[in-house]
Amino acid sequence: MAKSAVKSAVMSGRMGLVLAGATLLIAAVLLPDRAEAQFGLRGGPLGVARFAVGHVIGLSRLRHARMAVRGGRYRSAALRSEDPRGADRGQNSNPYIIRAALSAQAALAGWHGGRSPQGWWRHPDGSYGWAGPVFWPFAHDDLANAVIFADTTSISLYGYGDIYAAIFSPYAATELAAYTAPQGRRARKIPSAQNICDVSDPAGFPADLMAAAVQPNEMQRAALDELVSAWQAARDSIRATCPAEVPANAAERLGLMRERIAAMIKATDAIEAPFAKFAGLLNDDQKARLNALGNDRRAALASRQPKDQPKDQPKDQSKDQSKDAQAAAACRPDYDPRYDEKAQRQYEQLVQQQWPVADMATTLRLDEIARARLDVLQDTTLRTMETLSACPVEAAATPLARLAAVKARLATMLQAVNGVTDALDDFEADLSDEQKAGFEAIGPKRGA
Repeated sequence: MAKSAVKSAVMSGRMGLVLAGATLLIAAVLLPDRAEAQFGLRGGPLGVARFAVGHVIGLSRLRHARMAVRGGRYRSAALRSEDPRGADRGQNSNPYIIRAALSAQAALAGWHGGRSPQGWWRHPDGSYGWAGPVFWPFAHDDLANAVIFADTTSISLYGYGDIYAAIFSPYAATELAAYTAPQGRRARKIPSAQNICDVSDPAGFPADLMAAAVQPNEMQRAALDELVSAWQAARDSIRATCPAEVPANAAERLGLMRERIAAMIKATDAIEAPFAKFAGLLNDDQKARLNALGNDRRAALASRQPKDQPKDQPKDQSKDQSKDAQAAAACRPDYDPRYDEKAQRQYEQLVQQQWPVADMATTLRLDEIARARLDVLQDTTLRTMETLSACPVEAAATPLARLAAVKARLATMLQAVNGVTDALDDFEADLSDEQKAGFEAIGPKRGA
């Protein structure tokens, strides 16, 4: 009965995604009293409820992504830098379908023998923050999208779910090992971690689009070239954090998260000065055209949307629309989850299913101190739902302002991961090797 409830509430396709994000995540109301007293949840229930937007964004992209990874020919195409559907029809590729298809293929190839159509740690747009041992496979591409095109959607979707997947890995040890095994015929099914990192920059830095928009003079062109060089160096520094070995446990997976996020922060530092130099040389008209690149891209994607529509998609989308509306309601400034009884019940169910602390304590034979430390680990992790809220904020008008906003978001994320890491270290400090192994084994069982 419990397993059936878990699958129906958390891991069953679109319903699990929307419920998990839109109405379940109201931790300020339903977290144990000790969490509210210890952490003083900032913003109260409203702050946590705003996490829900991650599940408002891109449900159509989610459907497209699922279509894009169906069938054998999509599996073989998914690790190439192209849209496996659009390429067949001679159409321009949709970058959102590319990222979802690539990350889904990489994430699911080694999970349950590649037989599962989706995994419970999937992002609402159909992509995955964990693809085997690789965390944030599209790291540098996401930075470019956020800064140049004012699209922070992908960055905003990273949060609690990824931290939870680091603690309770969806992969068994043998499944993870396949991503770093010597590449041979098996590579057709399970890509290497390095391949995942190498193909996750499908578009690269959009220097040509920027040049076409601003029509730079000689001095401005030289500054743009400096910016491109700085970006390429920053991209290489992020790629250098691609794991050569499989992280063996939750502590190492959280360590990988910290390393990747820190590299992204350093990348924003590295491009800030050359970007400021380039922007400072532009006149007002050129700056306006550079700032408008995000609007132009959104318009181009919208014009292609009907062509990307799966042929077998149901015409009646009223249920999806009602879920979208339910999710959007949780992000309204006047939303108060204390008066949403259904949301409270669903959130309480989610917490009990994802964190069966009493069962864990019994299975691992925890004493009172270890049980209290497990409670703190749970509370600390749940609090990241609020601190890493995915509710929409209006993108800043200029690339430099967006760069600063992205850096601030990454810093908040790094702080959240550091907090969870400290709580995990405290929890495991006095555990025996047998208890640690038992705790690590919980993840693959939960994924199954």
